[in-house]
Parts: sequence; structure tokens; C-alpha cells
Amino acid sequence: MKIAFFTEGQYQGKVPRDHPNMRTELAWMCALGAEHCNINQVPNKHYDLGIVIIPKNNPRFDINSLKQYCNKIAIMQEGPNWYWQDYPLDRQIWYFNSLIGADFLLCHNVSDQSYYQGLTGKPTYVMPSLMIEDVIGELKEVEREGVIIGGNMCSWYGGFDSMLIAQDFACKMYAPSMGRKIEGEDQLDIEYLPYMNWTEWIKTLNNFKYGVHLMRTHAAGTFALNCAYLGIPCIGYKGLDTQELCHPECTVEIGDLLGAKQIAYKLRNDEKFYLYCSKLAKEKYKEHFHENIYNTTIQEQLKIS
Repeated sequence: MKIAFFTEGQYQGKVPRDHPNMRTELAWMCALGAEHCNINQVPNKHYDLGIVIIPKNNPRFDINSLKQYCNKIAIMQEGPNWYWQDYPLDRQIWYFNSLIGADFLLCHNVSDQSYYQGLTGKPTYVMPSLMIEDVIGELKEVEREGVIIGGNMCSWYGGFDSMLIAQDFACKMYAPSMGRKIEGEDQLDIEYLPYMNWTEWIKTLNNFKYGVHLMRTHAAGTFALNCAYLGIPCIGYKGLDTQELCHPECTVEIGDLLGAKQIAYKLRNDEKFYLYCSKLAKEKYKEHFHENIYNTTIQEQLKIS
């Protein structure tokens, strides 16, 4: 099956397995042997399936223009399922009509699947988040220490909630520098990591003992996934497949900070529980999100479609 991904990226062609910045969408393309095309440019060949990732900031594109180059068109969720309802009304209608124009939809989580099916009546399948492990190489064994939170101090990431729970570990706190970092964060007792590519991020994340990501905005769930791959227990909310499946003992209902505090206390003070959660995360990663599982799952779904 010849597959193309259409995004706002300015590159053309396939993604090599040694790509140093193997973000989720690149991992999907790489695993499927798909080509990438810019969403605003005319393809130079025909494809069996075109998977469109509609840009968050510019959702206007002509889905019908792609149909002459693709036997089928699928639209892949970008961001949380409610994001498009913050657009002006004309763009909301444009986005909705694009969904209706697709043959089927792909989404991040089981919780998103029923949303899109109810919204459009279209067949909707979960596209599992994915890591291509090749480029990581062999990681050094390190004495892990410190706690890392998954985002900045804004409602999108829920960083303040994560910070409060992270404080219960009574160790140094770290956070990545994301695009929504707000003024004044550098005054907090948190060491912010510099921007880095995906390979550097995984190798850096490997140094931390605990993860906290109480993010209400559910999408690809890469932070919980990366932690699971490394065996770092991550406290997070339900509704995110990577969190629920890989960190079942560290998952709480949205807003349950009391439950999150109790888990943090147990991880810090019960070594057997910590080691159990660490081992379980690695096992569940391999069971649900390893590339072999992804390939089997998505190929079955594409045949169904």
C-alpha cells in the first residue's frame, strides 16, 4: 500500500530510521514506509491512502483537491479533540466539513474515538503513539534522581498542578522548555531544560527518577510514553492511552490531586512499589506501543478501511 502523510512540514519524501528528531508523526511515517508531502502542494504521484494532519493554526485546505491523488483520505487528529472549537465560526465549519469529507478518521486515544464517531458518523480508529527506538541507541545506566514535570505553567499543560505534586518527592525539580512557557517561570524552584531534539530528549529524560504530568489536554501522550519506555513511573490523568495502559498504578481521575499526592508518597517511600511501577511501565510499553504492535494494529485497521 502506497501511503502519504500530508502536513504543513516543508520536506518531501520518506523519513529515515536514523532521523535525530523522531517525533510522533515522523515515527508513524517511518514505520509505515510512508512519504511526506506538504499539505499545500500538489502531489507528484498517486497514493492508495493519504493521511492528512490538519495544521492547528491554519485548518483551511481543500480536501477534495487531494482525492484525485489518493484512493482514500483519512484525517488524523491534531491536538485535543476540542481544539478546533476555539476557531472562529467559519473555520469551525471548514474543519468540520473536512472531517465529513474524509473516508475515515484516525485519533490518539480510545476516549477520542467515540467523540469523532459521534461527531461525524465516520469510521474512526486509534493511531497509537509510537517511538522508533533505533536512533536512541544503547542508553547508559545511570543513578536516576530528581523529578521531571511534563509541561509549563499554563492550563494547556497543567504545570502548576504537576509542580505541587512533584514537590512531594522532596528532590530537585526539572521541566522541559515548551512553546507555552510563560513569563516568570524562571523564578520558580525548577530547572528548565533547554530546547532539544527528540533523541537528546530521550537521553536526558533517562536521568530522572520520577515523572509527573497532570495535563488535562489529552492528545498523543508522548511524555507518559517516553517515561514508560525508560521505566520511569509517571503520575498522570485518565483519558490518555499511554498513561492508562503504561502507568496504571500511577493514574488518577482528572482533578484528583489528593490521589496523585498519595501515589507520590508511595513512590517515594515504598521501594518495592517504585520498582514494580518501573518494571510494569516497561512491560506495558512493549505490550501496547512497541513498533511491532503498532505495525500489526495499524495495518489491520487500514485493511478494514
